[in-house]
Parts: sequence; C-alpha cells; structure tokens
Amino acid sequence: MSIPQSGGGPVERFEQLAEYLEAGCKPTDNWRIGTEHEKFGYCKDTLKPLPYDGPRSIKAMLEGIRDRFGWDPIEEQGNIIGLTKDGANISLEPGGQFELSGAPLETIHQTCDEVNAHLRDVQSVADDIGARFIGLGAAPEWTHDQMPMMPKGRYRLMTDYMGRVGTHGTQMMYRTCTVQVNLDFGSEADMVKKLRVALALQPVATALFANSPFFEGKVNGHKSWRSRIWRDLDPARTGTLPFVFEDGMGFQRYVDYALDVPMYFVYRDGKYINALGQSFRDFLNGELPALPGEKPTLSDWADHLTTIFPEARLKKFIEMRGADGGPWRRLCALPALWVGLLYDGTALDAAWDIAKGWDTQTREALRVAASVDGLQAETHGVRMHDLAREVVAIAEAGLKARARPGAGGMVPDETHFLNALQESIETGKVPADELLEKYHGEWGGDLYRIYAEYSY
Repeated sequence: MSIPQSGGGPVERFEQLAEYLEAGCKPTDNWRIGTEHEKFGYCKDTLKPLPYDGPRSIKAMLEGIRDRFGWDPIEEQGNIIGLTKDGANISLEPGGQFELSGAPLETIHQTCDEVNAHLRDVQSVADDIGARFIGLGAAPEWTHDQMPMMPKGRYRLMTDYMGRVGTHGTQMMYRTCTVQVNLDFGSEADMVKKLRVALALQPVATALFANSPFFEGKVNGHKSWRSRIWRDLDPARTGTLPFVFEDGMGFQRYVDYALDVPMYFVYRDGKYINALGQSFRDFLNGELPALPGEKPTLSDWADHLTTIFPEARLKKFIEMRGADGGPWRRLCALPALWVGLLYDGTALDAAWDIAKGWDTQTREALRVAASVDGLQAETHGVRMHDLAREVVAIAEAGLKARARPGAGGMVPDETHFLNALQESIETGKVPADELLEKYHGEWGGDLYRIYAEYSY
C-alpha cells in the first residue's frame, strides 16, 4: 500500500486531473524500472506472524534497518511505519507484510541488485531478533484473527469498508503478498497501448508466478489464491477494466473511471479523515461530507488513485499487479518479463498482436483460469502454456533488443533474468505446482514444512 502523497496545489480546473497523469509522459531515455515486492515476516520459534511492537516485531525490523543501514524513518502518529533512502521506500501492508518499493532504476541489473541488497539487509536484522521471512502469494495457514494490524489510519478505515463491499477484502489486506513492477510511457498513445497489453496479458503473469495453493492450512483448489481473492473484493475498484479497450481511451477516460470509484479517505495534518463511500466529484465541487466547503489538492487526487486496484493501474506510470509474491530467484523475473514486453517497440507490437482480437469475456476467462490452473489453464481456445511460451519469447527478444549490459559489460543484456520463467515453460510447472508436489509427497501433508524450506 502507498504512503501518503505530497506536493501539488489546489485543483482549480477539472483538466488538472488528466494533466496530472499526462505529466508522467517521458522520453524513452528517461524510462525507468521500479520493482516492488512483499513478504511475510514470522517468529522463528512459533511460526506465527510478527506483531507490530515488541523485541521481535515489525517495529524492531524497521528500527534495525534504520539504524544499521542508514534509512530515514517515516512515522504516523508517533509510530514508525516505513523507511526511505535514495528514492526507495520500505513500507508495511496491513498485516505487517514487509514491502520494498524500489527506486526508479535504468536496468534490471540495477533493480535486481537493489532487491538482493534489501533481502540481505532484512535477513541480517531478522536473524538478530529471531524472525524469518517467506515469499508466498498468500499466508499458508494463518487465520485472520492471528494477523496483527499495522498502526496506520488508512488500514483501519479500509478494514471496516472491505467488509461491506466484497467477501475477500480483508484476506487481500492481511494475508496476501505480491511482486510488482512500475513502468513508464512516452505519450498518451503509448500509455494506452501499454495499458491494454498489461491488462490483457496479466493472466500470463498470474499463471507463471502462481504461488498460493494453500490457505488456512488447506489446499484451496487454486494455483493463485491471491488472484482468486481479487475477484471478490470490491468490483468498483478492481478488475480488467474493459473500457481501456474501447475507442476513446486516454488520460481523460481513466480520470472519468477513477472519479466513479468511491473514496476511502482524505489525508490532513498527519491523519486519515473518513470519507468512505463518498465521491471525489463532490469533493471537486466543495461538497464532500467529510470536509464541507473544502476542495481537493493534487495530492488528494494522487492519494485517491492509490485506492484503485485493477490488474494494471495507471498513475504517472503503469503498475503490473497480477503476480504472486515468491521466492528470491523469481523476484527479478517479474520486471524482466514486463520490461521485455513493454520497453521495446517491436516486442510491444508483437504482444498486442496476440491480444488485440480478444473480447472482454476472453480476457476475464483467462484471468479466472490462470488463478485456478496456472500454466495448465485452457479457455476460449487459448492454452495458457502455449500463450506463456509465446509471451516469454517476445519478452526475451525485447530484452535482447534493449541490449542493456550488466556486470561491467560482461553480461550483454538482461535476458538471463527470465531463466526462472524459461524453466517453468520447459517443465510446465510454476511455484504452486512445486509446493503441491511436496505437500502431497515428501511433506506427507505437513504444511508447516513450508517455513523451513521456503523462507529467506
């Protein structure tokens, strides 16, 4: 979840909302890669989630990283709730999921170095306090009652609201983890094409990174339970956004959509003011019940955009949101997949050629099938394994064309970051398949063995 936005004066013209998004347009040389990933922390001896406070806690993790590695604290109401350093942030999801929101970097070599350094730092502090971390799409056996709530006003409001609008909202908040990448666009037309490809092919990422076959101690019947959760969360702010594929799509069309998404809050003077279910359109007119007579600032608009959760999200960049959190070696594969598809023109064209003939029903059916069956999904005449093979090949060609060297020039491009996905293509197995094989085989149904074998 995002930290509060800042900067930007009052919204005085309706056009400023679209102009805010349009300001994200950048020349190709300025395109960057921002990788985000979440993981679950737990107590090494009890295997239960880390509480917020205490000697072995989320707070102790944040303070340890702050003191040992020179990060600056982010506080809310006197509680440390995040860290910042050199353009990167460490933040907390509602149940204490530990998230790195990486700095905008030029190459996947750099973003992978950043991820690896972060995980080493986390390991170092966790070892000292008796904690460990695990990368999965959903908590395998913890119940909702066992999860702590982080001391953030935003989460208190959201928890209450989620129970009113869907059946799985609090599961998403407290017991799921993802890996995401944020990518740039050059123009409105480039944004539209990239967002369409991102939404249409997001099920491929869901399938390849599926890593949540267990929930509350049981096999749940899905390769990605995290993806299943998102289908029954809040229809007003989730999904595959059919309007993006219609004629007339652009920044203003996304603004129109976002204005119809009910609000969560307004952030003022370090506090979250309850605006649950209220309308940003009313806010523009000075008629918001939560703040009568006040009009929004651009930071209020930026905050509102962070409360929208489609499979790919538009801000001043595009967020890819369909993948489960996972093991260390796969964290760099997610940005590699999307950079390969979207940051080379020939690859982007090839990716769109695959998806441009699909209708809304096909796109949604692929999303559902990917969550259930992973690479074995098949629907509307599309076999996910074949589709993933084609998509990964396009991404590989895109990375070769980018030709961004690493290791001081010893590595000619970024294609090796796709190795984990190539392995899945060859074997037909994604992380969830491996977990299920172990559970039904050598683990003998003992799900607790997941902690010993898959923790960082």
